[in-house]
Amino acid sequence: MKLYLISRTDQVGYDEYDSAVVCAGSEEEARLIHPSRYTEGWNGKEEEYGTWVNADTITVKYLGEATESLSAGVVCASYNAG
Repeated sequence: MKLYLISRTDQVGYDEYDSAVVCAGSEEEARLIHPSRYTEGWNGKEEEYGTWVNADTITVKYLGEATESLSAGVVCASYNAG
């Protein structure tokens, strides 16, 4: 597994994610990870928590190799609370 920084290239507003460090097997997989590690809403229904963008508007930067104990997904994310 590898570590990647995924970042938005469009304008970021309040209550939106702008970037995240993720663990993934490839750049393509990293591009598709939503910065929120939570997908269940407060009412128990499956939904996105916060907003994100189309995968085509994300830059992906390779940061390095992950340790074997780290599983795929979000390591940390940047959220602009309003």
